[in-house]
Amino acid sequence: MNLASYLDSTNLKPEATKNDIAVLCEEAARFKMAAVCIHAFRLPQARSILQGTGVKLCTVIGFPLGAEGRDSKVFSASRALDAGAGELDMVINLGALKDADYAQVENEVNSILKLKNDYSFILKVIVETALLSRNELIELTRLLGDCGADFIKTSTGFSNRGASLEDVQIICAHRPAGLKIKAAGGIRELDFALQLIAAGADRLGSSNAGRILEEYEVRGGR
Repeated sequence: MNLASYLDSTNLKPEATKNDIAVLCEEAARFKMAAVCIHAFRLPQARSILQGTGVKLCTVIGFPLGAEGRDSKVFSASRALDAGAGELDMVINLGALKDADYAQVENEVNSILKLKNDYSFILKVIVETALLSRNELIELTRLLGDCGADFIKTSTGFSNRGASLEDVQIICAHRPAGLKIKAAGGIRELDFALQLIAAGADRLGSSNAGRILEEYEVRGGR
């Protein structure tokens, strides 16, 4: 298995420096990971380092709370795409979800997806599974599949927990055809990463991606 192709190497720490981002990008290029996930401010730097490597540029929208509203998210998304992002990880409006206002959640997702008329990109929608009931997660999984989102993403990594095997199993049991899964948050060990993939995850977001791959190579993986 090409484990590197599953990994989004992530640094969304507010205190991350320019050098930290350079190290992240160089490591991702060396391992040929799927993407680096960074704040939009860092996209021009990452773009210059990763050009021609095949590693995609990913940034976050509405991160980490998802509460700034549709118009702000659309504006931020379009600016990020102009800066070279090929993947967007957008946090849903969690407050609207808790109000059971699924129409507003759907409206925000569809508004971002409309940008595909002008840009080529992958949309991963972060639902923050730590804050959801089982029924809310099932409803969101179906909604995002119906909208045409590319991925449902479990977590920001900033809540009270990250991804769990149960999260991925629930999504797998209810996702429409075509909706992929990105598990993120708390993925620090190789064994857990492999368990998530076995459970159905198509992509993993981790701030420890390099170390996971180093351990994988030590064990004989490629």
